[in-house]
Amino acid sequence: MRYDVYYHYMPDGTIKQINPFTGSEVWSVPGRGNKPLANEIPETAKELPYKEKEDYCSFCESRYYETPPEKARIIKENGQYKTLQAVPSSKYFETQAEFRRTPNLFEIVSLDYWRKNYGYKMNQVQNAWREQYLSDSDGVKHICEVVDYKLSRMGRSYDAIKSVPLDEKLSIADAFFGGSHELIIAKRHYIDKARYDTQLYSSGEMTPEEHYQYFKFTTEALSDIYTNNRYVRYVSVFQNWLKLAGASFDHIHKQLVGLDSWSLSIENQIQMVRDNPNIFNEYGPNFAIHHNLVFAENNYAIAYAAIGHRYPTIAIYSKSNHPRPQEHSDEEIRGVSDLVHACHVGMGNQISCNEEWNYTPIDSVYNMPWRILIKWRINIPAGFEGNTGIYINPISPHQLRDKMVPRLYEMRAQGLIAFGVSIAEECPCKFNCLTYHFR
Repeated sequence: MRYDVYYHYMPDGTIKQINPFTGSEVWSVPGRGNKPLANEIPETAKELPYKEKEDYCSFCESRYYETPPEKARIIKENGQYKTLQAVPSSKYFETQAEFRRTPNLFEIVSLDYWRKNYGYKMNQVQNAWREQYLSDSDGVKHICEVVDYKLSRMGRSYDAIKSVPLDEKLSIADAFFGGSHELIIAKRHYIDKARYDTQLYSSGEMTPEEHYQYFKFTTEALSDIYTNNRYVRYVSVFQNWLKLAGASFDHIHKQLVGLDSWSLSIENQIQMVRDNPNIFNEYGPNFAIHHNLVFAENNYAIAYAAIGHRYPTIAIYSKSNHPRPQEHSDEEIRGVSDLVHACHVGMGNQISCNEEWNYTPIDSVYNMPWRILIKWRINIPAGFEGNTGIYINPISPHQLRDKMVPRLYEMRAQGLIAFGVSIAEECPCKFNCLTYHFR
């Protein structure tokens, strides 16, 4: 295998990269990636007023009614995590949600899309939940308020919204019960006892156990979307952290979007697997091991600085022979979660980033590993990238590794990452450690 085709050092220090899975061409130029990882409070930070309960955005715990009806929530009871399904609106404030699963008010792929293109109908469970929710006057009031807000954001005037009949509003609300675009929302907006508006609660501020609950809850939602909509062929799972990464609120949450087709990128990668079943080992961890880009590992996953991305990118690969997140055992999910969590702890909460889940589509007979990319949105592609197709990444993979390693050692010494995470030279780095095609 010719690794130098994809990762080539120039005498001046420029590193030319080609992503082996997408073909993207990326250059890392010397002198652009010297900024260290730092999470100090900046001088521009504003002091926060004390509040007993957070109400900074529509995802905060005192504003439960500003999101559509909850499909589920995780609570903590006597030190144990417990999932409650379809909580009635009248009981929202009887428990405190650690994580909430709600429909997205502004769907990327709408319920009408599924209805008009496929004749989709809600199933018996969804219809029963809808009827139960609307049998309570509090539920009807909640639905109408959320629909009114949605219509206002779509440009309807106050008088026009008030003239919409109740039946029409309830019909619009069908998307809340039968849609395939969902959110997993964490409890906190800011860290505990935050004094400044930059002290946001991110994935890295969670404990390893909290992050595992967050991950497991997301995989359960992923499984449910497939169960509830037979026309979904792939569910996009992602997390946008901070506005530069596309977040509408600086409140940590994941999104899941059901799609009726594979992307061209997935189709190309499936073809690569057909041609070479071991391709993800060869161009994933094996490549990273060969170039000393692996910086963290445990029994269930491996993390390294990835090549050929327009943004500095961390790749975390599951070693499981299960190719889809929802097929992983709880132990395997925890192992992947622990490594992803360690990466977020290491980078801190001040870097805008996208967390993107990639895995085998539900209807594919060719397997790809579950892998998660964390992309740091610290650079903005401009005219040079537009007219050349060459992206300038300010941090090379080796620089990214060298930023993460000392931070991980520091965070581990403070007890902030899970037991069992190996760092740098401690990593076993065994070739062909991914077992996705061993079926």
